Amino acid sequence: MFKKLADEDYISYSPYHGVTLTNKGSAMGKKMARKHRLLERFLYDTLKIGKDKVHDEACAMEHTLSDEAERALCLSLKYPDRCPDDEKMIPPCDLDFATCQECREWNKGNFKELQKRQKEVIPLLELKASREATIAFIRGGKGMLQRLCDMGLTPGTKIKVSRIAPLKGPVEINIRGSKLALGNRVAGNIFVKAPDKIEQNERKG
Repeated sequence: MFKKLADEDYISYSPYHGVTLTNKGSAMGKKMARKHRLLERFLYDTLKIGKDKVHDEACAMEHTLSDEAERALCLSLKYPDRCPDDEKMIPPCDLDFATCQECREWNKGNFKELQKRQKEVIPLLELKASREATIAFIRGGKGMLQRLCDMGLTPGTKIKVSRIAPLKGPVEINIRGSKLALGNRVAGNIFVKAPDKIEQNERKG
């Protein structure tokens, strides 16, 4: 199986030396995690299935959920950010939108016309102190967007992380010479486009 995955460029594999995900493999893993966690939210919030059962149910469904159905599910659930059973973060979609509101307002009928992001986005929470990055995507409805806009946080804005408090504490950032403290949940819905070397280092760390 390792050899097959390596032949398809999902992993880098050397016998007796371990396995690492390629960029393609990492993207596929996040895609499946996103579908799984969206399904958990649907099963729990809409179908009222217990938390002790949603994981197994989602496992049985995730591989048959199309990308178009994934987008429709996310919009129907109003862009959830965490799964219900263990509060793990739901990875963002890979569509080329700067906000969830843009996605909702996109009303062309053909899903195939939607473009994928050219560059992966990573959560603001994955950056370490002193790192700089540019906001690329904001998850949430109009209320979240307006709240962040009022603070000057919009797609394209450059920020620098000052401190991320432990135990899901606030995230302190610098923006245009000013300091802001963001709640952990709010910061978890801001995604940035970071230089390649930062993306690789932060994921390894």
